[in-house]
Amino acid sequence: MGFGVLQLLDFIARRAFLGAGLQPHTITLPVVPATATSSDTTGTGGGAGAGPCTIHYWAPPGEPRLPPLLLVHGFGPMATWQWRRQVGPLSRHFHVIVPDLLGFGASSCAAGAPAPSEAAQAAALASLLDALLPAPGAPRVAVAGTSYGGFVAYALARAAGPRRVGPVVISNSDLLKTADDDRALLERAGPGFARTADLLMPLDARGARRLMELSFYRRQAIALLPDFVLRQAVQQLFTDKREEKIALMKAITVGTDEFQLTPLPQWRQDVLLIWGDRDQIFPLEKAFAVKRCLGEGVRMEIFEKTGHVPQMEDPDRFNKVVLDFLLASQQPPSPQLA
Repeated sequence: MGFGVLQLLDFIARRAFLGAGLQPHTITLPVVPATATSSDTTGTGGGAGAGPCTIHYWAPPGEPRLPPLLLVHGFGPMATWQWRRQVGPLSRHFHVIVPDLLGFGASSCAAGAPAPSEAAQAAALASLLDALLPAPGAPRVAVAGTSYGGFVAYALARAAGPRRVGPVVISNSDLLKTADDDRALLERAGPGFARTADLLMPLDARGARRLMELSFYRRQAIALLPDFVLRQAVQQLFTDKREEKIALMKAITVGTDEFQLTPLPQWRQDVLLIWGDRDQIFPLEKAFAVKRCLGEGVRMEIFEKTGHVPQMEDPDRFNKVVLDFLLASQQPPSPQLA
């Protein structure tokens, strides 16, 4: 295909990760259940065994010398693209770990295994953390997740508990999503999209352009993108593992009777919600509903004139807000809470 626009973007993203001191790694983990429940991350229950899984991740080499921070990507571009603007600033204060979730990038489930739910994704990440930061004495891990990654981040914090997971950042992630919300999204997208998978996994340049328009508030650059670049994007980003990713969407339990949004223990797991006020994937009103369910003690930051991916659209503010929150959360609790 030659060296095109997407290859250049991939080169830039990888260079940002390498420049931040992160290196690519791959690890094979033991059995993780395909449908782990929100209370089980051990791989010993909550569904049929999925067999061993392979997780590709970026992290600094050697033992952590800084507090660990796990960045969890959403659907769409590779993890390196989604967190490119964060790894540099965050790695100055944290041992940053950026995995590919199962079914994305170079991470995969056992052959023939059912698609993992977001709780099973969390179980795999818990196993990854156990391998990288073995007990006893392992530090608590801060977790930040965007969109679908927010589902996984919440499931991980809920299941692993405050002894393992510390502060949690959830960005533009509708933990109260329903079938009605999916139908409203398709209405906003316009004609030609029969199901959310058709919108989130486009097959042509028109679909890719519409997905980008819904994801970003600042659309000037999108209008200038030629169709051949968008066709390349479809080929590289949405054709690879397409059926597996559609199966992942179907395996999501958020919005079903299997999932219940409840508060995290806030005195040990501080929570920050970030939301773009022009998000058309998960509209802003859902942020307030999520906050009410998670508890009034949850902090919320609304980014003006920003869409579904504030870490990409307003990275400087995103990085400052996240760093201020995480560094403040590192302060020791008062004696009566310790």
